[in-house]
Amino acid sequence: MPVRPLNVGVIVKLEPDFSEGNVSYNPDGTLNRAETKNILGPHSAAATLAAFYCKVKYDAKVAIGTMGPPIANQALRQAQLISNADELHLYSDRIFAGADTLATAEVLRLGVSRMNNGLGADIVISGHRASDGETGQTGPQTAWKLGYPFIGNVIDFHIDQEGKSIYAKRFISLYGFYDVIEEIQAPLPVFISADPSYKPSFNTISERLSLARNLNEARNKADNFEKYLQVFNSEGLGADPRYVGLPGSPTIVYKVEKIPKAKAKRRVEFVDGNDTVKLDMVAKKLIQLMTEAPIK
Repeated sequence: MPVRPLNVGVIVKLEPDFSEGNVSYNPDGTLNRAETKNILGPHSAAATLAAFYCKVKYDAKVAIGTMGPPIANQALRQAQLISNADELHLYSDRIFAGADTLATAEVLRLGVSRMNNGLGADIVISGHRASDGETGQTGPQTAWKLGYPFIGNVIDFHIDQEGKSIYAKRFISLYGFYDVIEEIQAPLPVFISADPSYKPSFNTISERLSLARNLNEARNKADNFEKYLQVFNSEGLGADPRYVGLPGSPTIVYKVEKIPKAKAKRRVEFVDGNDTVKLDMVAKKLIQLMTEAPIK
């Protein structure tokens, strides 16, 4: 009996680009999202790479979903470019605004059930956390609402499709050590969060041929990502207004404070390139610093 194709769902987020010069704040200290550059979150990118691993190794069907305003479709496009996703889902409605992690998880739960042509997902993947929230709660809460076992900080995994289970390696903290690797097995369906260090590896010739083919397909799909995009509002998801947005959020964020920029501790001295005395002093200083530098 042939094995049913593996269905994968990915949860991603469009996040502010917090690199210097790209963040704008309102006078009250809250983030001005309209004037802040947005990108696919780095933790979401790690989750998308894990989905790409499933695409290459298991020829999986991949669906990617995100909750947010219409501009969030750019996160979906970037994720498709990485993963060669077959479906892109945008969950967008004004009543979703102001959601905390629990209310967001409710929307994502409903979204996962509509992935892969309504078949859902055998494995749902999220990032470790979002850089604009840092709570790390949305993934585990979505898993709880789905009733899926949750495995966090995954650095490697493989799927036994016939046995309908996952074998994963993940980082855990133990007795003060934060790089202990635990091996764990769980039944499908399952929810995992990819560790920020996650990187897929493709070791066989067939996997590398599949890798090249999928990379080429991903570029073509991302150029026409609207073709693969489905937008769901509250009614389309069948969401109960009591459990989404502000009504479904027990947590209220009062404000976001801007992190003060540290004072510079270095000073700059400009040296004339034609001043041989000054250049000699610079050379001697560099030699001194290199000599005093600790050997690692």
